[in-house]
Amino acid sequence: MSIFGLLTFANFNGVMAQQPAEAAQPATEQVDEQTADSTVAEAPVAEEPEQVAAPAEETKSFHQVLKEKYIQGGAGWMTPVLLCLILGMALIIERILYLNMATTNVQKLLEGIEDHVKKGDYNGAKDLCRDTRGPVASIFYQGLDRINEGLDNVEKAVTSYGGVQMARLENNMTWIALFIALAPSFGFLGTVVGMVKAFDDIEVAGDISPTVVAGGMKLALITTIFGLITAIILQIFYNYILTKIESLVAQMEDGSISFMDILVKYKK
Repeated sequence: MSIFGLLTFANFNGVMAQQPAEAAQPATEQVDEQTADSTVAEAPVAEEPEQVAAPAEETKSFHQVLKEKYIQGGAGWMTPVLLCLILGMALIIERILYLNMATTNVQKLLEGIEDHVKKGDYNGAKDLCRDTRGPVASIFYQGLDRINEGLDNVEKAVTSYGGVQMARLENNMTWIALFIALAPSFGFLGTVVGMVKAFDDIEVAGDISPTVVAGGMKLALITTIFGLITAIILQIFYNYILTKIESLVAQMEDGSISFMDILVKYKK
């Protein structure tokens, strides 16, 4: 009995020792889970790097580019070229307006003059010419104004006044031609000065490198380009004006011949 009691007491103590160990294990696991959760909560979240958009290049307007090149070319050499362009275009616009206003329907004018001359109404023919703009009408008026002096004097008056009108048509054309010649000349002069500046920079630096000669070469090239562009623009309009003048002169000559034929036909 004593031995049986001892064995039973030993088994009971073993069971009681295992129960606190098993109760302590869940508590330890719960503490570990809370510690892990707090660690996860406290761990900083890695932020994704923000993508900074590259600034878009500004598109320069034509005016801005032109201004930039003007400054790079040097105001001392670009200003004369610009003045040639402005003054030349002013004269060209004046000539174009004058020549367009000088254009006349010569055939219609001759028909009106013939109707008046056929009736002997020379004053009516003169009034018609006075009310019609253009050099052709002015020439006819001068001829009708001398109708009583004979056809020879009429022909001389038409020829003389025709020369005067031709000179008026060609007015300011010499100045336009001068600006056409001056614009590239100033550009080439800027080129020579730029080359001299480039060689001076080489002499001072004692080395031939693109950085040393870039400024002088840029000055040389930009002034030449602007001078040639100015000359090309003025030359195109100059040739257009010459063509217009030739057309008006041909009208004057043909109209004068027809005018004299009308006077010879009805003048007794």
